[in-house]
Amino acid sequence: MTGFGSAVSEVDNKIITVEMRSVNSKFLDLNLRLPSSYKDKDLELRNELSKELERGKIDIYVTIEYSEETTKVTINKTLIKAYFDELKSLDADYKISSSDYLNIIMRFPEVFNTEKREVDENEWSQIKTVIDQTKKAYLLFRDTEGKALENDLKNRISVISKLLSGVEKFEASRAEAVRKKLTSSLEEFIKAANIDRNRLEQEMIYYIEKNDISEEKTRLKSHCDYFISSMNEPTSNGKKLSFIAQEIGREVNTIGSKANDAEMQKHVVDMKDELEKIKEQLMNVI
Repeated sequence: MTGFGSAVSEVDNKIITVEMRSVNSKFLDLNLRLPSSYKDKDLELRNELSKELERGKIDIYVTIEYSEETTKVTINKTLIKAYFDELKSLDADYKISSSDYLNIIMRFPEVFNTEKREVDENEWSQIKTVIDQTKKAYLLFRDTEGKALENDLKNRISVISKLLSGVEKFEASRAEAVRKKLTSSLEEFIKAANIDRNRLEQEMIYYIEKNDISEEKTRLKSHCDYFISSMNEPTSNGKKLSFIAQEIGREVNTIGSKANDAEMQKHVVDMKDELEKIKEQLMNVI
């Protein structure tokens, strides 16, 4: 399930911005991007977030913008002089002539020194406050999306239940149609006088019982009820719901194979269509 949350706080001449976004994943995959001075806080923050974020590929970006007054850049004059002396020495020893020493030196590493910030526990506390605000916004986003997903799944299960009720309307007419078809086929090839009516009735009863869907209907109703009750449980039941959906599919397929009726088959096709959409949605459920 996707998610997004962000928060911004301006304190002590700096702006702290945190963004949290995720896409669906079977496991928890946290990608933290912290300011360089707080890299050692990565594990601490990761452990805290893992307690509440159960699953998903989650990217978390923490940035700090400091005011100009708090950002200092200095030139390392001592190092520049050392570089200059070495270049002049090369010039003298190897007859390498270059008057633009400064342009060359300025490309060397550590010529410019940006003041390295040490870990500031007070600032880290402020950062964590903004992270908590972002996390709340992120979880609220997921909760809203989760409720919409829950309603969609419940509606689709309800549609399957209604389609099953529709199947029941055709059962009586289906049995009579089977009886007429068998009788007509037999009378076509065998003289009516030679038909053993008792045996014929027994065969028709066997055939009709073989295609009876009473057990499948009962199990399908039970699975649909179990699906809804599992959704209402407080714990995450994504895998469990997927297993129940498989059982629903098994019963729907069996009803379809026994139907032998065009109208019943239409209802079965519609049930399969709803079930496929349920399975797609369940890929986003924890």
